[in-house]
Amino acid sequence: QVQLVESGGGLVQTGGTLSLSCAASVSGDIFRANTMGWYRQAPGKQRELVATITRDGSTRYGDSVKGRFTISRDTAHNTVYLVMRSLKPEDTAVYYCNADLFFERGNFNYWGQGTQVTVSS
Repeated sequence: QVQLVESGGGLVQTGGTLSLSCAASVSGDIFRANTMGWYRQAPGKQRELVATITRDGSTRYGDSVKGRFTISRDTAHNTVYLVMRSLKPEDTAVYYCNADLFFERGNFNYWGQGTQVTVSS
């Protein structure tokens, strides 16, 4: 069974900082976490890229978060982190962890359950 366990998020004022983390765990199987990342979805909007990080540390950011958000990972523990600084009300959304996990049987993509981030003005 695959789980992406997200933590962090919550309510913060404009200009504040929040951190998210997501740990991939698999019971009864051997796997390798490849690209991991975060996406977000605000009410009435499509899910959009926040940031991704490959296994070798290459990063990609959505235009709206460049320079404010930082993604990192602990590859040994299959965990990805997101530090969100200078938060704005428009950053309010449900943030979803995403991971490409490689098993002997192939590569599969998974989503976390989502964590709410609310930025008050």
